[in-house]
Amino acid sequence: MKRFLFFLLIGLAASSTVFAQKKGDVMYVAVKSVNVKSSKGFFASTKGTLSYGTQVTVQSVSGSKVEVTAGNLTGWVDGSSLTSKRITASTASTSASAKEIALAGKGFNEEIEGVYKAENANLEQAYIAIDAVESVVVDNNALKQFIVDGKLAGAEENN
Repeated sequence: MKRFLFFLLIGLAASSTVFAQKKGDVMYVAVKSVNVKSSKGFFASTKGTLSYGTQVTVQSVSGSKVEVTAGNLTGWVDGSSLTSKRITASTASTSASAKEIALAGKGFNEEIEGVYKAENANLEQAYIAIDAVESVVVDNNALKQFIVDGKLAGAEENN
């Protein structure tokens, strides 16, 4: 039950970020990197990539997709990859790994991690399994062909 509530709260937090965005808002990239697409479609061509902490300006919002501008790059990203919280680099001599940066962008910190480790003895194994799944890379063209060939729901939207 605790896990269900945790994931429910995470989902609500992510979805509320999208609804709060409007034209002219300044947002920041809250993930390691995000592809800026030419349109809202999953298979739209990639115009460029933005990295963690990059400041963007919202141009428009359509469902979960947000059209943003960063410098001379304008295109669409998923709203869940953005945050309204300003992300700044620390002047401390310590550095963070890419994994720590991604988790911090989602609200995790040492205190929260300590609570999870205390409550879940197998947490490290779960992270290893998640890392393994995230390391799988599927070519977009192969994925698109799989969807079309299998006549999966939404195939007509991705052509």
